[in-house]
Amino acid sequence: MQNVFVKCPVIENERYLLRLVEESDAKDLLKVYSDKRALPFFNSDNCNGTNFYLQTEEKMVSYIQFWLRDYANRIHVRFAIVDKSIDEVIGTIELLHRKANDFFNNCCLLRLDVRADYENTADIRNLLSLVLDKVYDMFNCAMITTKAPNYAIDRIAVLKDMGFELSEEYLVGHNKRVYDGYWIKRK
Repeated sequence: MQNVFVKCPVIENERYLLRLVEESDAKDLLKVYSDKRALPFFNSDNCNGTNFYLQTEEKMVSYIQFWLRDYANRIHVRFAIVDKSIDEVIGTIELLHRKANDFFNNCCLLRLDVRADYENTADIRNLLSLVLDKVYDMFNCAMITTKAPNYAIDRIAVLKDMGFELSEEYLVGHNKRVYDGYWIKRK
């Protein structure tokens, strides 16, 4: 697979399409990032205190612009998740190749943010199955990690079923803060 930062792939199955986020996604994504029921499932670890609760389309556009700048600088890719059955963006998947001085060095960090009505085992499984096998090649890594808080029962069930294990290690942020609740899957 070619470098994700040279040309962002479009990945799809019968239900979902993943593509690089666009400013025109702001209206749909505001439904995700203003959803108080979805907010507890977002991983904002190491994001300088941001919790990703957004209330205006203008603020959503500014976040999308930030994600696109990070993509242009080869920091991470933020895919928009399009539900093809309703032709709406229902969330994002962020992928980044993490380089750090902790256990999570040289791994791919996956953040999955979806509307609350998609936070269920069937949709989480379908979405993760789209990218998991591709991540190792896209980011030249041997491990994938993602956060799932202990109350994310459906997400945890899917992670276990897909071969993830809860890590006993802490992720150390750039500010030296430690974070727990990370699940890992090795190649």
